Amino acid sequence: MKEINIARTIVNKRKEKGLTQDELASYIGVSKAAVSKWEIGQSYPDITFLPLLAAFFNISIDELMGYEPQMSKEDIRKLYLSLSCDFAEKPFEEVMEKCRKITKKYFSCFPLLFQIGTLIVNNSMESGDRDRSTAAIEEAKELFVRVKCDSEDAELCRLALNMEAFCALTLGNAEEVVELLEGTSNKIISTETLLAPAYQMLGRQKQAKSVLQTGIYQYMVSLFDVLSNYLPFCMDAPEQFEETCRRALAVVEAFDLKKLHPALLVKFCIVSAQGYTMMGNADKALEILENYAELVTGDIYPLKLKGDDYFNLLDEWIETLDLGDALPRDEKIICQSMVDGVVKNPVFLALSDESQFQRIVERLKSKLPGGAV
Repeated sequence: MKEINIARTIVNKRKEKGLTQDELASYIGVSKAAVSKWEIGQSYPDITFLPLLAAFFNISIDELMGYEPQMSKEDIRKLYLSLSCDFAEKPFEEVMEKCRKITKKYFSCFPLLFQIGTLIVNNSMESGDRDRSTAAIEEAKELFVRVKCDSEDAELCRLALNMEAFCALTLGNAEEVVELLEGTSNKIISTETLLAPAYQMLGRQKQAKSVLQTGIYQYMVSLFDVLSNYLPFCMDAPEQFEETCRRALAVVEAFDLKKLHPALLVKFCIVSAQGYTMMGNADKALEILENYAELVTGDIYPLKLKGDDYFNLLDEWIETLDLGDALPRDEKIICQSMVDGVVKNPVFLALSDESQFQRIVERLKSKLPGGAV
């Protein structure tokens, strides 16, 4: 992260001009001792001297102060992961206050504001209090609105709009979600099918293949997530629910998601088990929960984005992501949520007397990393 460092700037610029402290002091109209104190950071120039110094060195006042109101992508990634870890280990309000100070300091760094908002949303339930969680999501929403309204990055604005809508939905403001998103384009435009042939024409075969692999991976993840979201809407038609499960599991099998992206399966397992429970099919629900427990207590850690033998050209793309190969929540929080998704799920109260369900719960509590409840 960049800090204000006017002392270093004055030293460097004075030396670039080949001036002594006496000469600079004479030009500005101060003593040599004053310049010396500026350069060692013992004091700062009076605010009235800043335009004069900036003009003398032919730089902006921001450059003079050594201040950049932006953070690099790498700095944002490191900060996000550090704060994510803090949410897992420190008091919620303490970490929130830290987030507020950072956003205040870098209020015009829109990629940072977006990531801080995302971080807050992903950890809002760690507050342990519904009102505090709601307040946190409202804070995050304000950050997304600022990014949407003031950023000049069209893609970032689109993502911020979606996250604003997500916050509104979480807050129960359905009409606001419709107002925000209804009428926005939902066409899927595959730039990969244009970029890959262009790379091929230029003789860059590996890049052409890499860009197509990245597209396949992203569309596969998106398809599986949409299927998981579609499941609850199929409960009024059991045959359609079954068929949606079958097709989703075909994606799991085709792309070996248990190894490639096990975290992606967590939501699907919980949603499908909930559906079968609510439809009165306890046997099927328990079968899914058994597979879920086997998955999440197995050898899938550390959880991170990665390729495999088929997706063998994803590394460069993963590195370009805001968080790299890291997931948006700390692994300790993810593991605890895996336990809570079964143990504290009111839908599964209907299964609580089943000995198989009790064994599943004990397995999750005892074997899942961070699974103490």
